Amino acid sequence: MRELSKPEIERYLKSVVGPGASVLNLKILGESEGKDIKGYGYGTPLQIDYRFDDKQHRAVLHTVCPGPFGHEHMADRAQMALWDHRAFNLLPRHVRAIDAGAFRRDGSAVSLGDAEEFFVLTEYAEGRCYVEDINRLRDDGRLTDLDVGRADILCDYLSDIHRIEGANPDLYVRRIRELIGHSECIMGLIDNYPRGSNVVDSRLLKHIESQCVDWRWRLKDRVHRLRQVHGDFHPWNILFRDGTTDFVLLDRSRGEWGEPADDVTSLTMNYLFFSLQRSGRLEGSFESLFRRFWERYLDKSGDTELLRVTAPFFAFRGLVMAHPVWYPNITAVVRDRIFNFIQAVLNRDAFDPNEVNRYCGA
Repeated sequence: MRELSKPEIERYLKSVVGPGASVLNLKILGESEGKDIKGYGYGTPLQIDYRFDDKQHRAVLHTVCPGPFGHEHMADRAQMALWDHRAFNLLPRHVRAIDAGAFRRDGSAVSLGDAEEFFVLTEYAEGRCYVEDINRLRDDGRLTDLDVGRADILCDYLSDIHRIEGANPDLYVRRIRELIGHSECIMGLIDNYPRGSNVVDSRLLKHIESQCVDWRWRLKDRVHRLRQVHGDFHPWNILFRDGTTDFVLLDRSRGEWGEPADDVTSLTMNYLFFSLQRSGRLEGSFESLFRRFWERYLDKSGDTELLRVTAPFFAFRGLVMAHPVWYPNITAVVRDRIFNFIQAVLNRDAFDPNEVNRYCGA
């Protein structure tokens, strides 16, 4: 529980309303008045009485409690505060928002009310995208020891991070819900397929969506599977500097915790995708990497249950790869075989890595 004091709140108010602001009193709404607020909890409204320009004013500081219903992450709660700040003042008769702010690690408060867009500043990472290796394999088909070694080390990396268990089972339920309903995931992708085109029949998309909703109910209670994940583990987000062990990752997505199948399907689906571009089926170097990855991961993780939860994650990745916005230049044959694969895995209780070509109709 955070402890707030008049000096902290006063410093913040001066930055928002002007240097002449002074706090007169702090009060947790529903409790008695006091100079210092001890044990202030997120989600508890704090009444602030202050003086500015020789007038007395009153404001309420609102925070959001961590918890379910999309409030688990700090970014969720930040989104709500920023939305409220902008939207409150656009509706007639609504209480006016004065500012949006944030508590820093040292307990001080900073104003964000003037923010228009947010950004993240990161280090610069040297290296070559792993997709360059995948493109070369698609074009020349020659599997090298380096290719095998890099696939092995990526497999081992995933099995290592997936050993870390998450403590909040609600995050697993949320991750599965977002897989189906998030704007960047299955429903968002389906909604952004071109309408009225001959790329894919809308009835097929509706059927896939319906099947994925059924899969949500099959997966959502498997909360024991919550693990540390990357969340977008595809070849564009992996940079190799040299050899096999010197690599760095980019653009972790959708939070810290999730389902290991998300990462495993994200990478291995690309072996299938590029093999389909090369020859219309999973074969040759890509088949070797695909089978080897799955065998190695299952052996190292011992997670045979993985095979019974992959279907909607494969569907998600397949919907990306077949999408004319993301991949406008793939052939109709490749797109059809991706959709064959999606339907096949959704129709089976467990994924069999040895049956991929049959799933694709190849």
